[in-house]
Amino acid sequence: MSTTDQAMTISEKIFSKASGKTVKAGEFVLANIDRAMTHDITGPLAVEGFYEIMRDKEEKKVWDPSKIVILFDHQVPADSLNAAANHTMLRKFAKEQGIINYDVYEGVCHQVMPEKGHVKPGDLVVGSDSHTCAYGSLGAFSTGIGSTDMAAVFASGKLWFKVPETIRFEVNGKLQKNVYSKDVILHLIGDVGAEGARYQAAEYAGSTVRAMPISERMTVSNMAIEMGGKAGIIEADEVTEKYLQERIPDFKLDPHWKSDEGAVYSEVREYDVSKLEPQVACPHNVDNVKPVGEVEGTKVDQIFVGSCTNGRFEDIEVVAKMMGDEPVAKDVRLLIIPASRTEYMKVLKAGYIEQFMEAGAIVESPCCGPCMGGSFGLLGDGEVGLATSNRNFKGREGSPQSFVYLSSPATAAASALTGEITDPRKI
Repeated sequence: MSTTDQAMTISEKIFSKASGKTVKAGEFVLANIDRAMTHDITGPLAVEGFYEIMRDKEEKKVWDPSKIVILFDHQVPADSLNAAANHTMLRKFAKEQGIINYDVYEGVCHQVMPEKGHVKPGDLVVGSDSHTCAYGSLGAFSTGIGSTDMAAVFASGKLWFKVPETIRFEVNGKLQKNVYSKDVILHLIGDVGAEGARYQAAEYAGSTVRAMPISERMTVSNMAIEMGGKAGIIEADEVTEKYLQERIPDFKLDPHWKSDEGAVYSEVREYDVSKLEPQVACPHNVDNVKPVGEVEGTKVDQIFVGSCTNGRFEDIEVVAKMMGDEPVAKDVRLLIIPASRTEYMKVLKAGYIEQFMEAGAIVESPCCGPCMGGSFGLLGDGEVGLATSNRNFKGREGSPQSFVYLSSPATAAASALTGEITDPRKI
């Protein structure tokens, strides 16, 4: 691409706003944070760090309680005395500081933050969870940070960054039936590799991406971290505007928050996905991606549909429609967990929970579930799981001796019917 002195990527624009000066990729900046999020696993350490920073100050108050959000989603309801103590600590902190706390009621942080209107195009958002990059689906620069960094944000509202370079993914072509955004992002991760976009902003563009609803864009942005990305950004458009107008009163899209023609990219990668097959990430790495045909027939013990990657109503509806009145295959556990209370209620009102229960599935309240070796639904030694979540590392969903494959909800549904990994285009 041609370059000009003025042309900027969306990431450079966001960091210029956040630092109060014009900046380019590679520069170090002290940036003002628009929104900060923490949850029940990483929050307690951030709170302890905050009080350590503030120990010599008479007033120990966070920089702006209206810009901080706390959610419980990893161990909910509390599944141990340790978890209960963490919850109690965070409840006390939120109450003392006047911070929004969604507690155990609302669901997975990366679903709740956008759906409650806490993210806007052009925002700089940080969360003490690696998949905070999901909010880039709304045109924000959103990234995961550690608990110690979050303590600094609580105290000052600022954080040092190196403005990242941007790798642009131009994705074009109409997807085949029963091929979804999860297949697209798995294909990209398999092509680029787990380190291929290290500390870069992954910018997703092209006709395929523009045709995706927000639910599918969230899936794509969510998994930018699996290619090493610092953020996963999709430029806001009329689809974004409609989504946000339902959540933020008087929201109007600012056309400034998009990359300029002539912006400098570290790399531009082009894909035609019109013939893309359903994709599956095989044990034990997310970039170990193969077309479904190469792993078809692999027996599965458990199928997990949910997580911040694919736990939305639209994902679960794909499963419901594909399964119809058919039962879950013998000796297979189908676990379905909507990503938030809002999404759960949509599933409930559509009649899908009754359908799943009659089919022999298990439906749980909104939470992270087995993802990250959660509080239930774990795999035992030698068991094989197929999940719509975002990671399949050893021990990620239970025993280190288990095996986790990742797929789209469509592939998960087809496999739930047969008891083995199955190409959803055959159903």
